[in-house]
Amino acid sequence: MDASTKDSPLGGRLRKGMVEAIGIEFVELTPDKVIATMPVDARTQQPFGLLHGGASAALAETVASVAASLNLDPQKQMAVGIELNANHLRGKREGLVTATATPLHRGRKTHVWDIRIEDETGRLVCASRCTLAIVDLGTG
Repeated sequence: MDASTKDSPLGGRLRKGMVEAIGIEFVELTPDKVIATMPVDARTQQPFGLLHGGASAALAETVASVAASLNLDPQKQMAVGIELNANHLRGKREGLVTATATPLHRGRKTHVWDIRIEDETGRLVCASRCTLAIVDLGTG
């Protein structure tokens, strides 16, 4: 776990499942912005060697979900994706992409996050928007 995630209220959840499988690493975690990187390699490429649109979508929804969660009490609420839009603007064959999620709307029942996925030189690879439902957790 990198230094930015060890003190997060989300703790070990940031290193499980798809996050681990496709190599997502968190760089910045605040209620106003989440930044994460993902390698473009065999795990995230489509059969023709380009970054898979599904991998970009997974990265986008991951940073949006984590960002929304940082605005909630994890003992009482959770954020779940209900809509994701991703415009794939530039192909990428190798290297690293960086996703930055910033809020467009943080309501009581829904959040909407803007996500920019860029290459190492700051060129936009994917522009995305994710809507999340804010769900109250049951009391058991």
